Amino acid sequence: MIVEKLHKAGVTSEHAYLAAAGSIGLSLMSWLASNRAENVERADRWGIFVGEWAPTFFALGLALANYERADQQTSPEAGRQP
Repeated sequence: MIVEKLHKAGVTSEHAYLAAAGSIGLSLMSWLASNRAENVERADRWGIFVGEWAPTFFALGLALANYERADQQTSPEAGRQP
């Protein structure tokens, strides 16, 4: 249901994969910024918090890719040849 709504809203698996890669980069950047401004324990928490998003985005990407594949196979245009 959520994957279908995301697909209808125009979100593709590529968007989810890009968000996952971005969250990994953001995790590193937030850790570096927090490490300079705060104590090490808090910096580690920020990096881990943001880093936890990546697996969720990768999972959404896989779910969207499966939905896109199934949608292509069931669409009436899938069997047509140009």
